[in-house]
Amino acid sequence: MSPVQDAAVTDFEGGVARAAEAAMERIAAAKAAIGAVIFGQERVVEQTLATLLAGGHGLLIGVPGLAKTKLVETLGIVFGLDSLRVQFTPDLMPSDILGSEVMEEASDRSRAFRFIKGPIFAQLLMADEINRASPRTQSALLQAMQENHVTVAGVRHDLPRPFHVLATQNPLEQEGAYPLPEAQLDRFLMQIDVGYPDRAAERRILIETTGEAETRPKAAMSAQELMEAQRLVRRAPIGENIVEAILDLVRAARPGEGDPEITRHISWGPGPRAAQALMLASRARALVDGRLSPSKDDIAALAEPVLKHRMALTFAARAEGEDLPRLIARLVAKTVG
Repeated sequence: MSPVQDAAVTDFEGGVARAAEAAMERIAAAKAAIGAVIFGQERVVEQTLATLLAGGHGLLIGVPGLAKTKLVETLGIVFGLDSLRVQFTPDLMPSDILGSEVMEEASDRSRAFRFIKGPIFAQLLMADEINRASPRTQSALLQAMQENHVTVAGVRHDLPRPFHVLATQNPLEQEGAYPLPEAQLDRFLMQIDVGYPDRAAERRILIETTGEAETRPKAAMSAQELMEAQRLVRRAPIGENIVEAILDLVRAARPGEGDPEITRHISWGPGPRAAQALMLASRARALVDGRLSPSKDDIAALAEPVLKHRMALTFAARAEGEDLPRLIARLVAKTVG
């Protein structure tokens, strides 16, 4: 490499480092602002932040009452995003989300159609209890998530930037739920499981949310700063050993490619989109943690939320009591170390 090229590379790396330092300060402030309102869900907050910084969509799964809705509302305020919430119900129609054309009559009695935008034209859309809606409505939303635009009456309408969907889902054991098809689950960067808080966190919830005054979230970043951080995630350096570790893990989760003792339990495994999601999410998690470049620890921490909804166990594995978290943990131990 010539001296001129060396200088150009040094300037590029220096520019990335300076931008990363500023972005990490803002991300730390955003994380602190969220933590002032959401208690006892540090892992969930970290994974949700990584999802947004990676430019993806997240699926939050947990029983009612665990602050999933409050988390999404808080994220909208903290990141300065135009946010809307849609409560999914069995009678919700695609037009209720995407929008529709209406006939209008002008003063000269001429008539024309006008498109009225639906709630999907928000920077942050909360799809509350997404698995309560019919498959037709689910498909309309998830197609827009993939293509970043909607088409109504043959006319394309682009979605805003940034655009994120954070959907909540009831456990499928509950009555009146329509499970998302595998191809649609793949549209979500991560499946984030929301569990119960520990005793200390629940005590804090009781004290701080049942008094006369309740803490309100404060803005820490703008939508433009979020997009700058998302661009930084894609520019951040990543070591060759991390790339190989991601490939080893994802490919080992596919029947016929990994250890037969593990893959015999797998009906179908993750595709290339899973590897893309894991690479972006690992870079984003590193920034959330105050680092420019990801490590194998990031891959190990994100393997389950990135892979779990992109895999399925065989009937025999389920009958034997096997589950995906344990299976993914074995894959991580074998391939990532």
